[in-house]
Amino acid sequence: MKTAAKSKTGRTGAKKTNGRLNLEHFWMPFTANRSFKAEPRIVTAAHGMFLTNEHGEDVLDAAAGLWCVNAGHGRKEIADAVHAALLHLDFAPTFQMGHPGPFKLAERLSKLMPKGFNRVFFANSGSEGVETALKIALGYQQMKGEGSRIRLVGREKGYHGVNFGGISVGGIMRNRQQFLPLLPGVDHLPAAVGKQKFVRDFPPHDSFPSDELERIIGIHGARTIAAVIIEPIIGSAGVYLPPQGYLQRIREITRKHGILLIFDEVITGFGRTGKGAFASTGLGVEPDIIIMAKGLTNGVVPMGAVAVRQEIHDAFMSAPEGIEFFHGYTYSGNPAACAAALATLDIYEDEGLFERAGKIAPKFQDMLFSFAHKPGVADVRGTGLIGGIELAPMGAPGAAGMKAFVQAWKEGVMARVTGDTLAFSPPLIIEEEHIERIRRTFESVLSKQYGW
Repeated sequence: MKTAAKSKTGRTGAKKTNGRLNLEHFWMPFTANRSFKAEPRIVTAAHGMFLTNEHGEDVLDAAAGLWCVNAGHGRKEIADAVHAALLHLDFAPTFQMGHPGPFKLAERLSKLMPKGFNRVFFANSGSEGVETALKIALGYQQMKGEGSRIRLVGREKGYHGVNFGGISVGGIMRNRQQFLPLLPGVDHLPAAVGKQKFVRDFPPHDSFPSDELERIIGIHGARTIAAVIIEPIIGSAGVYLPPQGYLQRIREITRKHGILLIFDEVITGFGRTGKGAFASTGLGVEPDIIIMAKGLTNGVVPMGAVAVRQEIHDAFMSAPEGIEFFHGYTYSGNPAACAAALATLDIYEDEGLFERAGKIAPKFQDMLFSFAHKPGVADVRGTGLIGGIELAPMGAPGAAGMKAFVQAWKEGVMARVTGDTLAFSPPLIIEEEHIERIRRTFESVLSKQYGW
């Protein structure tokens, strides 16, 4: 059996663990804890495109951690910026106080956002960003004198974090079923998953499930609906691209009825689609609110943000003098997080990583679609530097995906597994040699698993 290569980097921390790591006390998130602790996969260091496992072997990170390490691991520029921030100002409140970091970062993000998005609210994750965006949408409708707009619309297969608002508008059953009842007044659009398989980029539309929004409006009335929230590309449920024209049609309907459109770009933001900083820019669709996180700080320090059009912000500023929006977090605009984000944005700009992603994306997609129609491969989907290989089931749902994920880890590549889909979202610094390593590894893994 081929195994991960021994690390040749000589990095500090790139060594075998001492065997005395106690795994019992950490209750791991989104993990089959008992299975993991029986056969753990421990990361001890990371640099560039690679993680280092507990045996001191390099494992290529084909998932950018959890969709977040867009500039690659171990960026000294970010570490130095965070270190300097901690020495100079470790904490400052942003409730009735301020410090330079979030003001500088908000201004910088406003220049990167689609035109008109020039007000930014900071949170600590994508989940908190979603809660913030939903509250902004509801509050905005009240400030406009449309307090009857209390309903929200999400999408089947949508992932919007794990807080109660997020799982209510989200459409992944397993994320919801343990926590009922959820928020009232929520409807869901169909997932808009195309019927055609093995379609590269955005599939042609054979129907417009976006018109389902008109049906929901017809049931409840437009003046009861505050916002629609969707991912431009469904990520965590398995990388599903919407049909051509779908997002544009959603925008037309929401604008016609005075409903806010929220794009959750936690995964698609910061160069992931290979067409600019955000998917909304590359697709030419203008939402009203954009949620971001993950690549905002390169995954180094937790941070989320919500960008809104100025008219949304200004509606709150029309309130009587005092606190306009009763919402926020202890760590909103944290000094270290702001430093990490500003340094990350510098890297994206100085190294032209968004443009670079667009240039190398065709080779990455060629690699993914080289698996199309092979035994055991049920579908391949992707665009830019994001994609999914859906596997034929083997026993219980998710068993095939998990088996391939674990074997690929052993052979030196980490992907993301969601159900029976292997999801890929490598750092934007990926080279052709890394793409070839991913291809070779998964040819080995899947040929063994499905008997090629």
